[in-house]
Amino acid sequence: MSVLPGLASALANGSVQVVDLTNRLSADTPTLRLPEPFANLIDFSLEEVSAYNEPGPFWKHHNIHTGEHIGTHLDAPVHWISGKDGHDVSTIPPARLVGPAVVIDVCDQVAENPDFLLDVSHLEAWEDEHGTLPDNGWLLLRTGWDRFADDKEACLNVDETGSHTPGLTAEAAEWLATQRPISGVGVETVGIDAGRGAELDPPFAAHYHLLGNDKYGLTSLQNLALLPPTGAVIVVAPLPIVGGTGSPARVFALVEKS
Repeated sequence: MSVLPGLASALANGSVQVVDLTNRLSADTPTLRLPEPFANLIDFSLEEVSAYNEPGPFWKHHNIHTGEHIGTHLDAPVHWISGKDGHDVSTIPPARLVGPAVVIDVCDQVAENPDFLLDVSHLEAWEDEHGTLPDNGWLLLRTGWDRFADDKEACLNVDETGSHTPGLTAEAAEWLATQRPISGVGVETVGIDAGRGAELDPPFAAHYHLLGNDKYGLTSLQNLALLPPTGAVIVVAPLPIVGGTGSPARVFALVEKS
């Protein structure tokens, strides 16, 4: 059997499952909050235009209002100064948005320290066990943070010293951006940098290194616990916004049923 009919058959008979990695998008979806004097995006909202009434007797429809980087979303290179001459959302090659997914599970470390940062040594240890990160692949960082998908305060975890959420060291971000042929990195938090990412060198190093090297970021992922460390395929579907620095995205994983 050729590849695509085989995949269609596997999807139909359930031997390949589709796992939704996307958080639901509403006014209550947790989003990044920058401190003053920086400006924030608007949260998602719906504006009713008609609802089976005089403005539209047979239909219901809305206008949507949202920032680009709200909910589960993709970061394009032009989002960051280091990638300002790179792809916007509409010009990212579609083949870069579909590829092998690998999952690194650091839930235990994050349970002990919400400021945990994944370092190069963790990545090398993972590769020693599972093999080199795949070409065109997506590294997904499982931290357990998806349990806060409906809780803005817990998701941001802010105290008087700032936000405390896990992420990557500057060295790990640079290593992934320059030493491995991946397409991107996905996280369960609201941004691809840790809550204290401004303290890194360079500040917000995940954004700086990844987007500056034509890698992409995914945030607010869900259900990574349902994926194996290797073997899944990810499908990332952002809106092709011309000039867009990012976009809310629907993200799926294809997983073989064991």
